Amino acid sequence: MVYTEHFSLANLPYGIASCSAHPDRAVATRLNDFVIFLADLPLDCSNIVKSALTKATLNELAAVSKSDLQQLRSSLKQVLGDDTVVSKFGYKLSDASLHMPISVAGFFDFSCSKDHVQNMEEAIFGKKGMPPSFLHYPVGYTGTSSSIVVSGTQVRRPLGVTAAGGSVSFGATKAMDYELELAAIIGKPSKLGDGVALEDADDHIFGLVLLNDWSARDIQGFEMKPLGPMNGKSFCTSISPWVVTLDALEPFATAAPAKELAVSSFLSETKAKPSYDIKLEAELVRGEKATTICKSNVSWMYWTFRDLVAQHTVNGCNLNTGDVLATGTVSGEGDDAHGCLAELTKGGKVQIELADGSQTTYLQDGDGVRMTAYCGNGVGFGDCTGFITPSRAV
Repeated sequence: MVYTEHFSLANLPYGIASCSAHPDRAVATRLNDFVIFLADLPLDCSNIVKSALTKATLNELAAVSKSDLQQLRSSLKQVLGDDTVVSKFGYKLSDASLHMPISVAGFFDFSCSKDHVQNMEEAIFGKKGMPPSFLHYPVGYTGTSSSIVVSGTQVRRPLGVTAAGGSVSFGATKAMDYELELAAIIGKPSKLGDGVALEDADDHIFGLVLLNDWSARDIQGFEMKPLGPMNGKSFCTSISPWVVTLDALEPFATAAPAKELAVSSFLSETKAKPSYDIKLEAELVRGEKATTICKSNVSWMYWTFRDLVAQHTVNGCNLNTGDVLATGTVSGEGDDAHGCLAELTKGGKVQIELADGSQTTYLQDGDGVRMTAYCGNGVGFGDCTGFITPSRAV
């Protein structure tokens, strides 16, 4: 899918690309259906930014000051507003390869959606509920950074240990799931021992990506008694190739849901619009047909990206450039807004019908999940897509 309408002059996201005429990976942006390498352009930016534009990851660019990044964005909009420049320096999207945009430092997955945690409680226990800490702060865990891959990378069905009917067995997961998420990419680091105040959180966020935290629900369910997820999650996490900046998202800033309980002072928000109106969709692709299985919105999240930065650092944990802070599954209340199959199928107990007439609970080999996110008026993330391949031989 091309999603041309997501990439107007109002967006100008950052990614890492290469092509036959530009074989070395370098920082690029996308405008309509053109990929443009930033180091080729006559930009008005600092020398430190010019150096970062030649690198094979976005990390060096992400770490520069917000003022330098804003100067770069302003110059980009001016230069690429000239169609002759785009024609001269742009490469067709179909001729370019998109790569992992960052070198991941750490991966931290949170739980921001109240609807998701309630839907999961209902799926597992038959009754809506929430973890006791959820309304006090965004709960999270440390994930696995080594298995984060760029959209389009195939996802091998994982092996693991599961328990059912009183017996324990080893084999390929029978409950392969996806999770519809976004994630903040950290640019400016922080010092070990220091917390980042909520009002300063945006200064540390380089931008946002789509994220699919693939999940093996049967493996995960057995290992999470009493510790958090490991093998049920760590086999693969996909992210979109384009990092959309907070400056591009600012016109779509919106209020977050009101807090139901008083929170600790470090999470006391004073910004009127700390969240974003970002529409999310997920499709299950089977054969030649795609079935839309979820439509959600970031603005429904109980906790914001700013909250994640504050919670992550309040104990003195430092941020590193390239850290990935994910939202957890972003869901709504209705069946058409469930951001994973575990919610939609009530833990694998209810079949859903797909566009090709087949039914399913979890993902089969050959199935794909395509996630998209957009704000309207030409600002979007493109897609984050992965297809399931059979497990390796034991």
